[in-house]
Amino acid sequence: MLRFPAFGTVVLITALRLCAQEQSAPTKELPAGEAKGIPPRATPADYQAHAPAGTVTVAAEFIGHSVPTQDGSTYTTEDYVAVETGLYGPSGARLKISVEDFTLRVLAKKTTSLPSQPFGAVFRSLKDPVWEDSVAVEAKSKSSTSINTGGKGGEKEPAAPVHMPLELQRAMQQRVQKTALPEGDRALPQAGLIFFPYRGKVDKIRSIELVYAGPAGTATLALQP
Repeated sequence: MLRFPAFGTVVLITALRLCAQEQSAPTKELPAGEAKGIPPRATPADYQAHAPAGTVTVAAEFIGHSVPTQDGSTYTTEDYVAVETGLYGPSGARLKISVEDFTLRVLAKKTTSLPSQPFGAVFRSLKDPVWEDSVAVEAKSKSSTSINTGGKGGEKEPAAPVHMPLELQRAMQQRVQKTALPEGDRALPQAGLIFFPYRGKVDKIRSIELVYAGPAGTATLALQP
């Protein structure tokens, strides 16, 4: 029979426990990374609205609670609204871009100024309607073919909630990261999504304005809800 020294056994057990913890520990969020942005539209006039801020032109289009991505997927968030924004300038122009330079002014029951938020803020409320619909169809199919469990009144027990797998969550978050407006000193033009906290219904909005106040100057754009 093989025998291991007591010290070696303790080290081996500790190593195995640490390995198991690393494998089972879920990843709560993506590693810190910068936004990638999306291709700017051909001209500022291709957006809902555009306005000058010094030598820079700010263009934007209100998207609401939808979050479209470049691969054709469209996610949703109940807690935020998105604005696709483009920044244009003369040939060779550069601009220090920050989402903090943008505010969304919303008039519904009252006028509210919404500060922009980093793209990572939307991850908690991000949903994939296609995935959720497939889960709902599967759950309905299982419910119709399940055997009665003999609960009170002969009712079937409710199905356990289904959570999106971590790898699908990460893929969804990475796609959103690739659509967010890039920050820092950038060559123009640049474009991407900016997010603002808003839980209200879009159809209740009476008017909406995107306000830019940054290094280029100031601009106010009247958008369409």
